Amino acid sequence: MFPIHRPRRLRSNPQLRRMVRETVLTTSDLIYPIFAIPGKGIAKEVKSMPGVYQLSVDKIVEGAKEVYDLGIPGIILFGIPEDKDLEATGAWHDYGIIQQAATAVKQTVPELLIIADTCLCEYTVHGHCGYLEVGDFTGRVLNDPTLKLLQKTAVSQAKAGADIIAPSGMMDGFVQVIRSALDEAGYENTPILSYAAKYASAYYSPFRDAAESVPQVGDRQTYQMDPGNTREALKEIQLDIAEGADMLMVKPALAYMDVIWRVKEATNLPVAAYNVSGEYSMIKAAALNGWIDEEQVVMETLTDFKRAGADLILTYHAKDAARWLSHHDAAVSSGISL
Repeated sequence: MFPIHRPRRLRSNPQLRRMVRETVLTTSDLIYPIFAIPGKGIAKEVKSMPGVYQLSVDKIVEGAKEVYDLGIPGIILFGIPEDKDLEATGAWHDYGIIQQAATAVKQTVPELLIIADTCLCEYTVHGHCGYLEVGDFTGRVLNDPTLKLLQKTAVSQAKAGADIIAPSGMMDGFVQVIRSALDEAGYENTPILSYAAKYASAYYSPFRDAAESVPQVGDRQTYQMDPGNTREALKEIQLDIAEGADMLMVKPALAYMDVIWRVKEATNLPVAAYNVSGEYSMIKAAALNGWIDEEQVVMETLTDFKRAGADLILTYHAKDAARWLSHHDAAVSSGISL
């Protein structure tokens, strides 16, 4: 007679479940996004993202210390300039807001990794990620002229102290030209985290409030990916790998776990998942209404990103998650069952 298989035997108590757990989330998996704005002493909450703030450089330095003390290894910086123009000057100027923030953080918390979002949408008057066709009201970005601006932006960010360059505009060939520019400028050891599979998603709306980057004409569907496609994502990552990407990102994450999995299966490079603003805001709204347990839902979601194949998770929940992980670890070491 064959024995009866009972999977529940391995679920009978917290210690046993912890011992056989296949996927474990740690603070080392997390990256915290920060929005930088001009001024001093400013911490302006983003209405559509409770708990997330636009911060002046001095406040970013304070926040960077907190992030580092929580054990989170890195931040990603997004900038909101004082003035916008057609040339996205604020993105690549040596005294741009990201450049100021990166330098200040490096001077104060040198061990904290700084990722610079290398894009132009926050800095252009029309809110698109590059040059527009003259007289075009559909948002059709000119690819090659935009690449030149991205090169200048990447070098300026590296010069200011950014440890990792993260191009997010989905321009054809952007990894290759940025790699070339970084190498020529003496930053050959600065890695590139490419937004390799960035979808044209409705989940970005709260971010566009935070970054003040809502497109003034058209939309971004001519350069960001169609949500219905996965084979195209694999093509994009193969191109970026060939061009010299060191890490790859899938964005958004929650509705795209299948893409995260397929990208992970197709490469040996580290894969990042961006837990985007809309995903964050939905959880926050439900939690504030008492409809869900915020901690349980956040920790389950982040763990599932890792289970899907993410090595890194960019998330606005990072600080809360780090605190919950620390609390859990302390309870376990004290013999308390959670």
